[in-house]
Amino acid sequence: MGRARSALGRRIDALAHWLLRWRLIATPARWVANSRLAWSFISRTDRIRRSRLRKRVISSGPEMMPKHISMIMDGNRRFAWNRSLQTEAGHSAGKQKLKEVMRWVLDLEIPYLTVYALSTENLSSRNDAELETLFDLYISGLEEISQDPLIHDNNVRVQVVGRKELLPKRVLDAIKKAEYATSKYSDFLFTVCLAYGGREEIVDAVKEIAEAHASGEIELDSIDPSTISNRLYTADLPDPDLVIRTSGEERISNFLLWQIAYSELYFSDVHWPSFGRRDLYEAIEDYQMRRRRYGS
Repeated sequence: MGRARSALGRRIDALAHWLLRWRLIATPARWVANSRLAWSFISRTDRIRRSRLRKRVISSGPEMMPKHISMIMDGNRRFAWNRSLQTEAGHSAGKQKLKEVMRWVLDLEIPYLTVYALSTENLSSRNDAELETLFDLYISGLEEISQDPLIHDNNVRVQVVGRKELLPKRVLDAIKKAEYATSKYSDFLFTVCLAYGGREEIVDAVKEIAEAHASGEIELDSIDPSTISNRLYTADLPDPDLVIRTSGEERISNFLLWQIAYSELYFSDVHWPSFGRRDLYEAIEDYQMRRRRYGS
């Protein structure tokens, strides 16, 4: 019986190869694949699957939803290079993607979103032209935030953290404008890490503690983990529940090193500009299926 099935399989394969060779199937198959009907079917199917995934994520209940999502937005340049585009096009696409992700997060009523936009290492490793492009994008993005109905209608407070003194004045001015425009909101907190490094953040906190101890403000024996946490750039944030990194890299890259001690990590293969709503839902569903142990 096994030999008969094997022989039948070989005959079917041979027939398929013959048909493809003479283009009896290849041409109409190519036409169908490229037709508007096919793409409409695929798009509709994808929307249905995405809708079902969203329902599953929400149906797990608010206690299973992460309260704080942090994202390492990686892959802008590779997204552009893979499409034979300039690097600037990748960064611009990444900026637009962040707007979409903000909308999806607000839809799920997740109160904290933190993104890694520019590291201290980037400031020294990227060329001046690319940095100027990034600074221009940050300025335009922050100015849009100041006026965006999505931000104001959902009472989103915006803050930028990092060694901001390393940034150009025009970027600092845009930061102040966005923070001031949203300073009275408290329903959601959107944190952008600019000129940020996790090690640098810890060093700055330790320096502040050392100064407080030297002045007699705190006793040496009273220093504990909360003493450091309260002096981090993110002191007004709960630690992230879920950290998502795009572009297939499986490392933290000096991001929130203190805060993510017990966070769940999720690595997505897609470049940041290609990150879709379904990718977000899949990351959250994966988080919901894990059993958090907090070191126990």
